[in-house]
Amino acid sequence: MSSLEDLQPLIAPPPVAWWPPAPGWWFLAALALGVFLVVRLRPWRRWTNKVKRAETEIEPHRQIALDELAQLSKPYGGQPANQWLQQLNALLKRLCRIRYPNENSHTLSGRAWLAFLDNRCPAAGLTRWMVLVEGGYRAECRLDDKSIAGLEQAVQIWIRKHV
Repeated sequence: MSSLEDLQPLIAPPPVAWWPPAPGWWFLAALALGVFLVVRLRPWRRWTNKVKRAETEIEPHRQIALDELAQLSKPYGGQPANQWLQQLNALLKRLCRIRYPNENSHTLSGRAWLAFLDNRCPAAGLTRWMVLVEGGYRAECRLDDKSIAGLEQAVQIWIRKHV
């Protein structure tokens, strides 16, 4: 048997160094950095904000045309629509002169004019509105309130979405 004097003195364990951390801590640090960058920088957010901004912002000449369209007095209540239709055509032709300067679109008339407009924005469906080009030349062209609202909406769509 051994006595207490035969025992060796206790050896203290070496101090645990805080550097370098264990491999698991490196992974946790990289994960935290990645989460921070994703939350802070949000690259997809910037891209979607640009797309949303582009959808909501409208070019100045389009906004001016929309404002002018809103200012036109509509021939409600059976009033003659000749002047209003001529003003719509003039507005669209001015806008086309600005947007398509090399195509001489302002010289078109009748079905060719409507086809030109429809080719630039089929969603507006302006080819259904033959009265747009013929009504200005009729002696007494009258439109019901539903037709006036429909034509104005088609022109608004064309102004907003033409390419």
